[in-house]
Amino acid sequence: MSDINLHDFKMNNFGEIFNTGLKFHGHLCPAMPMGLRAGLAAMKVLGVERSQDKELHVLAETGKGHAAGCFLDGVMTATGCTYGKSNIEKLYHHKMAFTLIDMESGKAVRVSLKPDFFKAALDSPFVQQRKASIPPQDIDPAITDPQVKKILDLPEEQFLDIGHIRQMEVEKVKSVFEAEPCAVCGELTFINKLERDEDGNLICMMCRQ
Repeated sequence: MSDINLHDFKMNNFGEIFNTGLKFHGHLCPAMPMGLRAGLAAMKVLGVERSQDKELHVLAETGKGHAAGCFLDGVMTATGCTYGKSNIEKLYHHKMAFTLIDMESGKAVRVSLKPDFFKAALDSPFVQQRKASIPPQDIDPAITDPQVKKILDLPEEQFLDIGHIRQMEVEKVKSVFEAEPCAVCGELTFINKLERDEDGNLICMMCRQ
């Protein structure tokens, strides 16, 4: 059982958002709070609040098959950019980095882990346990807790590279609220993904395959 005490941290509402991230992510590990703090740092630089709808957009450079997924869960928790709201995209560059965009102003900032810090994290006892195929939730808290606490205590400038603010454009896609049944399977499908066949019937993507 973890003995991380969030009352020791001075960041506004950080304990609450950390617990939200922990419940969402499912286990305690160093990478989720890295992403959480990186997301909060990006928001601070842009002077924006957490996205309630689609006010913010994230271009995540992470991929799959490595620990970056944990990092990205922290970014999503902090920024409110989620796949459900379609205001996050994964670019599959396989880097621990992302760009946060304020959709109203077009201002954007890229945040990444410092290379030396990232390399040291990959050599940490926690990652060695993961390499040995031990599930993160089964790793001894004596290994996990000190590394998580280190991330929570560490000044931003010691582990984050925060770029300059720049202008970016992301296409704003209007939400679709109309759906029609597919003529083949009968399932209701949003009309922007229905196509008519040669007989004029509306067909969904799955039935067109």
